[in-house]
Amino acid sequence: MSAVTIEAITELLRPVEDPELHRSIVDLGMVRRIDIALPSVTVAVDLTIAGCPLRNEIDRRVTEAVTALDEVDQVHIEFGVMTDQQREDLRKSLHGDPGATAGSQQAHGHAEGREIPFADPGSKTRVLLIASGKGGVGKSSVTTNLAVSLAARGKSVAVVDADVWGFSIPRMLGIDHDPTIIDEMIVPPSNHGVRCISMGFFVEEDQPVIWRGPMLHKALEQFLTDVFWDEPDYLLVDLPPGTGDISLSIAQFMPRGEMYVVTTPQATAEKVAQRAAYMARKVNLSVSGVIENMSWFTGDDGKRYEIFGSGGGDTLAQALDVPLVAKVPLVPELRAGADSGHPIATDASTEAGQIFAQMAEMIDVTLAPKRRYRSELRVS
Repeated sequence: MSAVTIEAITELLRPVEDPELHRSIVDLGMVRRIDIALPSVTVAVDLTIAGCPLRNEIDRRVTEAVTALDEVDQVHIEFGVMTDQQREDLRKSLHGDPGATAGSQQAHGHAEGREIPFADPGSKTRVLLIASGKGGVGKSSVTTNLAVSLAARGKSVAVVDADVWGFSIPRMLGIDHDPTIIDEMIVPPSNHGVRCISMGFFVEEDQPVIWRGPMLHKALEQFLTDVFWDEPDYLLVDLPPGTGDISLSIAQFMPRGEMYVVTTPQATAEKVAQRAAYMARKVNLSVSGVIENMSWFTGDDGKRYEIFGSGGGDTLAQALDVPLVAKVPLVPELRAGADSGHPIATDASTEAGQIFAQMAEMIDVTLAPKRRYRSELRVS
């Protein structure tokens, strides 16, 4: 009797994950049928949506899993699409039912009755708020490369591109497809091990976002509640420059966030960055560190040139009484990587790549917040 059975193939397929949902295609109910006619096996797979951008990747993973059996020479994949009911059931199992809490009152860490998971004191996710006082200091490139470096450490990492006017994270990460929508649940696309949501997915790249505070507040709320984040180890939030509505909304939504302020060595930039840090403290956010960008340029002669001066990062860190996490050099490859979607942090052999790796290690290990445990009081 052949050892190739439907049950055996099902177990081979159980470790195969949907590339976007990171769950077993068996557990998600995507495997509709298995037909065996050795040496051929046919697997019917229901995709979550029509036109799934990662269909070819699912095909590859299923084929590799089933051809591990010696008796199987060919695997045929028949793709179908989930029904509306299947998608609704899937969304409820992964993301809950938004209607279940619709009657709740708004409270700290809540938005229109929907809990923001990262505000929950029990959440394992560390929220890193990457801020700057002014534009042009490389805040978004720091966010992108730090996220990639944290992912390289084996962490589950996500990014919210909250710079709704100057969105750039999808391009910097090299993400070339839009989020998947499953029954109103938004599944963020990923690249380099980093998931991302951005206003850039919902407007044309050259289209300005002309919104007032309430609309921005609502958009951020949806980024945090309607997106299936799946409890990452780190959520990095690329804040817009300055101290406006978005920064205040983020402070309300995620009071446990750790802010890292990006500045250049220039004294003028450092003074402006200081305002962003003081704003954070006024709304009870923790300022955890300073990152100095564009610290020096190394010429062909091997000499370091401090194009934007020196000392801004040290001065700001001392004024805020927080660590200077890193000094990042000004290198053409960092700019080129941002434009091409290949962040320099993907190559840890470069000087800048090594610095981002060290930055990630410092944040992940040295600056990890100490958990406070409260002993239970028993009243006899």
